[in-house]
Amino acid sequence: MARRKQEEEHENHERWLVSYADFITLLFAFFVVMYAISSVNEGKYRVLSSAILDAFRTGSTMNLQTVPPSGGANTMVEVPHAKPIARSVKSEMQVRENQKLGALASDLQKLMDPLVKGGQVKITQSDKGVVIEIRDTALFPVGQAIPAPQSQRVLAQMAQILARVDNSVSVEGFTDNIPISNPVFPSNWELSAARAGSVVRLFVENGIDPSRLVAVGRASNQPVAANDSAEGRARNRRVSITVSSKTHEEAQALPIEALQEAQHPASASAAGTP
Repeated sequence: MARRKQEEEHENHERWLVSYADFITLLFAFFVVMYAISSVNEGKYRVLSSAILDAFRTGSTMNLQTVPPSGGANTMVEVPHAKPIARSVKSEMQVRENQKLGALASDLQKLMDPLVKGGQVKITQSDKGVVIEIRDTALFPVGQAIPAPQSQRVLAQMAQILARVDNSVSVEGFTDNIPISNPVFPSNWELSAARAGSVVRLFVENGIDPSRLVAVGRASNQPVAANDSAEGRARNRRVSITVSSKTHEEAQALPIEALQEAQHPASASAAGTP
C-alpha cells in the first residue's frame, strides 16, 4: 500500500512562480516609495524658493513653517529654538563696522568742525557708510578744478584720517544746471569729473591706496536742491566723498543661482520636477 501511494505523488515544477510573484510585488512597492520620495510638490517648491530669496535679500533666516506640511517623506520641519549662527555672526560684523565708521566720522567732524558749523560741510553715517558732502566754495575757485591752497591742507588731513581704514572711497563731483563752455571744460561733465579727480589725486599723494579710490563726475545730475534759486544751485555744486561700509557691500551680493531663480521662477520649478 505504501509503495502505491508514493507512485501517485508527483513533483510540482511551478513553485518558483510564487517566489517570483512575491519578488515582483516587493520591487513594485519599492519603486512606488522611491517615486513618492522624489516627487516635488510645485506649490511647496515655490514657497521654499521665495523664502530662500527673501533670506538672501534681507539677511534673515528662513522660516520653514511657511511650507505647508503634507505628511510625506519630503516635508520640511523647522527645528525649534535653533540659533541663527550666520545671522548672529553677520550682526556682530555689522556692529563692529558701524563702530569703526562711527569713530571715523567723529574724527572727520572734529577736523572739519568750522566748515560744518559754517554750512560748508555735511557729514552723515548710515548702513551704506559715511558720506562727507563739501560745497564747491570750500574747495575750488569759481569754474576751476584745482583746490585752493587752504583746501589742499584740509584734504591732506582728511586723507590721513581715511588712511586708517581699508574701506573703499568714492569721490563724486556735482555741478548746477548752468552750462559751462571754455577750452578747459567744454561742459559740466568735464568740470565735475576734473574736480573729483583732483580730490582723488590729493588723497593718493597723502597716503591712501589708489586701489581703494574711484572718481566719478555726475555734472548736474542728482541735485540735492532745486536749481531755480542761487541758494539751490550753490547746494548742488559740491563734492561728495563716500566711505563705503564693508557689511553693506557684502549684503548686496547674491549667488548667481538666486538671481536666476528671481528672474525665471517658472523654469526653475519645472527643472526640479521629475
